[in-house]
Amino acid sequence: MVRTLVHPIADRKSTSYIGVHVHLEHFSNGWVTPALAYLMSFIGSVLGLRCAAHARTAKSPAGWLVAAAVALGGAGIWVMHFTAMLGFAIDSVDIRYDVPLTLFSAAIAVVVVLIGLAIVVRGHREVVALPLGGAITGFGVAAMHYLGMAAMNTGSEMNYDAGLVALSIVIAVVAATAAFWFMVHVRGWGNTVGAAVIMGLAVCGMHYTGMMALSADHGNHTGTPEGITPVELLTPLITTVALVVVGLVVLVGVAELEVRSIAAANDLQPEQRESATLASTDPATLASSGREWPRQMVDS
Repeated sequence: MVRTLVHPIADRKSTSYIGVHVHLEHFSNGWVTPALAYLMSFIGSVLGLRCAAHARTAKSPAGWLVAAAVALGGAGIWVMHFTAMLGFAIDSVDIRYDVPLTLFSAAIAVVVVLIGLAIVVRGHREVVALPLGGAITGFGVAAMHYLGMAAMNTGSEMNYDAGLVALSIVIAVVAATAAFWFMVHVRGWGNTVGAAVIMGLAVCGMHYTGMMALSADHGNHTGTPEGITPVELLTPLITTVALVVVGLVVLVGVAELEVRSIAAANDLQPEQRESATLASTDPATLASSGREWPRQMVDS
């Protein structure tokens, strides 16, 4: 009797072969998604660094710290993750995302960056605050990454290489610590851009290291997984990110112009400085000059 052996992976449309590895594609759209993911990480890093710079000098830094956490944790890390995931595909498997878990992963990214920033930017002992804040944020970013992966419904059995997972966590902690060091020490736009280039590479490196740790086997699920498609996730994601980024750009831009105007006024002669002060619409500046805004009518 002759037996004909058929390799189970030959039929790539079938998902009924439990325990058979399936092919994972991390760059299904070519280099478009990793390039866009890096761009988002870079933009988020630039905005986060500038917001942190204003938090260092502000009397009430809470607002700037929140803005920095949204910029770095939201745009620079979380959005980078899901932008990169648009290029992820599994052979003959539909990918869907669990919306509550996806949003929860976004909240984690912002919160852990905020906690780390609060520790580092306002801490008095950098030798303690920097590694502590970096460790908390790094582990939180790694948790965000793997929670975001858990939000992905495929019907396949997902497995992770423990060594690569550990390496991705180490990269996340080192990247977070380096980001906070830049936030404490970097001055000027030129240095900010250079630091953001490095931060973007570190964040993307952590993401793709974590993705390389992933493998998948065919599961016993034959229907369409629950959740929304990547394209359905993309539309509100782009809209929300665009609004947030534009808002942060306006916020940082106005603050930068104000800092430059104050610096320019300090370089003027006393009589010129008084004229510049009178022309200002900043209530704090007018109050410090002996006048309030809006001006009060004085009876003669």
